Amino acid sequence: MQDEDDAALRRPPKLIPPPLGPMGVAELAAYIEELRAEIARVEADIARKQDHRAAADAFFRPPVNRET
Repeated sequence: MQDEDDAALRRPPKLIPPPLGPMGVAELAAYIEELRAEIARVEADIARKQDHRAAADAFFRPPVNRET
């Protein structure tokens, strides 16, 4: 039970989309640009974490037996 509570505390709040009806075309276009910028930020963080994981995996990989 404690692990579930800890996980809930670490999880960021989900994006709450604003109502689109009252927005004009220019506001919607600006909103799309904000979303694209956020997507790019998240993709960059994913790539950074994947690179970090790959480096750790390479460092801790068992030595290759080169006896031939």
